[in-house]
Amino acid sequence: MDKLKMHTPNKADENFKKLAALFPNAVTETINENCEVVRAIDKDVLMQEISCKVVDGNEERYQFTWPDKKKSVLLANAPIAKTLRPCRIESVNFDNTENLYIEGDNLEVLKLLQETYLGKIKVIYIDPPYNTGKDFLYKDNYAVSTAEYLDNSNQQDEDGNKLYQHTESDGRFHSKWLCDMYPRIRLSKDLLADDGVIFISIDEKEYHNLRKICDEVFGEKNHIGDLVWEATTQPINAGTAKFGLQKKTEPILLYAKNKSNIVGFELEEVEGKLNYPHQGKCGPCRFEIIEKSDSGDYSRPSMKFPILGQYPRDGKRWQIGEDTARLLEKHGKVEIVDGIVKKAVYPEDEIDKKQYKPFWSLLTAELVGTAQTGKDELNKLMGTPVGFDTVKPTQLIKKLLSYLGKDYCVLDFFSGSGTTAQAIMELNKEDGGTRKFIMVQIPEKCDENSDAFKAGYRTICELAKARIKKAILQIYGENSGLGFRVLKCDTSNMKDIYYSPADFDMNLLDMMADNIKEDRTPEDLLFQVMLDLGVELSSKIEETVITGKKVFDVADSFLIACFDKDVNDETIKAIAQKQPHYFVMRDSSLANDSVAANFEQIFAAYSPNTVRKVL
Repeated sequence: MDKLKMHTPNKADENFKKLAALFPNAVTETINENCEVVRAIDKDVLMQEISCKVVDGNEERYQFTWPDKKKSVLLANAPIAKTLRPCRIESVNFDNTENLYIEGDNLEVLKLLQETYLGKIKVIYIDPPYNTGKDFLYKDNYAVSTAEYLDNSNQQDEDGNKLYQHTESDGRFHSKWLCDMYPRIRLSKDLLADDGVIFISIDEKEYHNLRKICDEVFGEKNHIGDLVWEATTQPINAGTAKFGLQKKTEPILLYAKNKSNIVGFELEEVEGKLNYPHQGKCGPCRFEIIEKSDSGDYSRPSMKFPILGQYPRDGKRWQIGEDTARLLEKHGKVEIVDGIVKKAVYPEDEIDKKQYKPFWSLLTAELVGTAQTGKDELNKLMGTPVGFDTVKPTQLIKKLLSYLGKDYCVLDFFSGSGTTAQAIMELNKEDGGTRKFIMVQIPEKCDENSDAFKAGYRTICELAKARIKKAILQIYGENSGLGFRVLKCDTSNMKDIYYSPADFDMNLLDMMADNIKEDRTPEDLLFQVMLDLGVELSSKIEETVITGKKVFDVADSFLIACFDKDVNDETIKAIAQKQPHYFVMRDSSLANDSVAANFEQIFAAYSPNTVRKVL
């Protein structure tokens, strides 16, 4: 049986394998600084293979860079030995819910989710720190010394790492924000489905930098557009309003994993009959432009032919083929209107007889509310002021999600007070949807002078979980069956054993015989196994007893795990008869050598296709 690796993938290794698969002749070996033979890519061979100009050294090129960008790339690719530990006591309806609330640094969590949710997330919405100089950010992995940066109330994470604020006087003000955001955006792209999209709320301070990051990660061609939210209807300071511009709106960036896979948003239907305001050759009609841009990827020389003796205008080409054009000419359903060739659409031509509202890029306060709306919503739900001034209104999130279908998973890895979770539940109630959420938030401490702290919430996570619980009651009432699984990012369940030959003794041997930390439960082990094997963390888990041993059955026997000791032949046979796809146990689980010798034979007889793994 193979051992589970129990750490996140090394993205650099994966990228090397992809490159090696494409160009195997470019793979070679060399000697590193430690005189070890290591794998490598022969740049000269690769250049020959791709047969294009390669920019090297100090040669001028167009690029977006900043101090420590290389480190942020390495950080995105580097593996971590972490896990997610379930917390039943803080969860609601743990055994049946498909929603997840994860506490931890979102960079670590995004890495942990790579195996399980790679290419599975339909929608990501995030509202990251705007880099105002006051907002809280994550661990600074680029600090040279503590003297360079100001900390935030001397806060530390569970590993003793300080958590930092950015200040505008800091010479690396923008660079640090970019270093924080870049690896997170890169990892989020991998989680998106092929038809997935990401919404990112931001303001003008870092908008230009965020656009450049997203253009680099997703590709400029996958930028669907920017939404404009009317965040406020009142001046920030009425006394100074006459002296300068007052910020009224905030942009929301919208990118696709692959824009060509986006078939369109599900537009809101409008009651009433379709409108045919023009008189065509065959009666009342509406006219459609049949030209589109002929630049870049849209260029099609074959789509430039005469219709009614007229060619497309400069820089344009037809949207329809020549055969279709001739058929429309024959039936009198193309006309020249105001000097432009247009298609006449008559009532009998309509496939869909319904009318729809367009998805306008302007989201007005009247339509979705303002920041004050979000603040008031939160305070009302919690029953007391909690001091959050930048909360998004639920109607804003609902509006964004409503165009993307009714059955998918939404990830928010800057989830804050939990607005996205509440919005999803409200929207599901309104339209009968089955959307699920994964919320991720670092357990940032609330300032002792804050309203949230005075209300009894020590961390933002405590506040958010309380909000989601209250939202469930408000939306669905008692006994709704809704809930969320709480998972907390922590160090690996496996012991870190470091030793030199001189230190090796029988006590160390005893430690190695049981390589699992003493404070970890079987359910802790199960979730690390699920992460490692790519089993969804919301999967149904049934705990049973087989011949006196505790057994976990996950996703209807897709995965079966047993971490008890002294497992005998009878237990192994009963598990094998269930024919799971995966079976996992501890390395030291088998009762004796006889059971170990029979293990493979039992599975060969009852479930030969089961993949067997050990911790």
